[in-house]
Amino acid sequence: MRNILICAWLLLALFACTPNGRKTENVILVTLDGMRWQEVFGGADSSLMKQQVFIKDAKVRDKFWKNEVDERRKALFPFLWSTVATQGQLHGNRWLGSQVNVTNQMWFSYPGYNEILSGSADDERITSNDNIDNPNVTVLEIINQQPGFEKKVAAFTSWNVFSGIINRNRSGVFISAGLEPASGPVLSEGELLMNKMMSVTPNPLGDVRLDAFTFYYGLEYMKRKKPRVMFFSFDETDDFAHSGEYAAYLNSAHAADGFLRELWEYVQSDLQYRNKTTLLITVDHGRGTTATEWKSHGIKIANADQIWFAVVGPDTPATGEQREGQYYQNQFASTISSLLGLKFQPNPDVGLLIQGVCNPN
Repeated sequence: MRNILICAWLLLALFACTPNGRKTENVILVTLDGMRWQEVFGGADSSLMKQQVFIKDAKVRDKFWKNEVDERRKALFPFLWSTVATQGQLHGNRWLGSQVNVTNQMWFSYPGYNEILSGSADDERITSNDNIDNPNVTVLEIINQQPGFEKKVAAFTSWNVFSGIINRNRSGVFISAGLEPASGPVLSEGELLMNKMMSVTPNPLGDVRLDAFTFYYGLEYMKRKKPRVMFFSFDETDDFAHSGEYAAYLNSAHAADGFLRELWEYVQSDLQYRNKTTLLITVDHGRGTTATEWKSHGIKIANADQIWFAVVGPDTPATGEQREGQYYQNQFASTISSLLGLKFQPNPDVGLLIQGVCNPN
């Protein structure tokens, strides 16, 4: 009964806003687990490159090491520093004065994803990465209940714990998490091939799905089902960082940027999505800044609460790399809902929408 009352309260708190001329009809949220802002805005880290990659992997060194920071970060993230930097916004370059932080006091994955999706921290109940059903209702779940959005919200995630974070048992959101293959009566040739490939491809990440499978499963689903809200969550950057494999961390980050480019090219080629879709990219947490601490995160690692985000879409002014501002992880849920003409405020702790991202052109 308590959950029913909470859901009813949430539905009352979510209502259609005046669109104010906004053009966004679809939103795509993408997360890169534990991807540091330092590499996003500075490219490959010289101290970590010297410690590992210069000695071990000349190909990675030649690919990602450039003397100038602008060239270095573009070598690592060409989509971010071409398309998004010229058509959208990038926030979180603390060297210039742009700051983004989490508000939870855990600084690891489940609390971070809960904050992104529910709009507020829950340090009393979300205290581990255990795959438990999230007691908080996410913006994905609420949007999925609105007229015009029913069964038009989907999540494709490399980490299997998202089945709990988004609460598959309650939310009604379509979720493909971890090593789950594509299923259903009608699958594309691509999905059938990936099912076969995933079953025989060596996977060093255990029960975490390789990001390429997550992305292409999700892209095939988009082409077939045309969801209005899509969530991709990639995990390899965090896995390889924990292992101290800096070259693999860089390669996975670069591959994710390639997924973003391919995703945006599809969006701009499709009648439903073209010029009507906002793409928001962010992370669940930061990680340490030193050559020894970068492999980890959590409250004991200094600055692991520092994150970043990027956004591009028809209602986002093309102001590029930001040089000021303080934003928080708990603002993303309100921003996503506002872009769609909805308001999401299930409790007073939910962060306010990021005004500069939602201004109509």
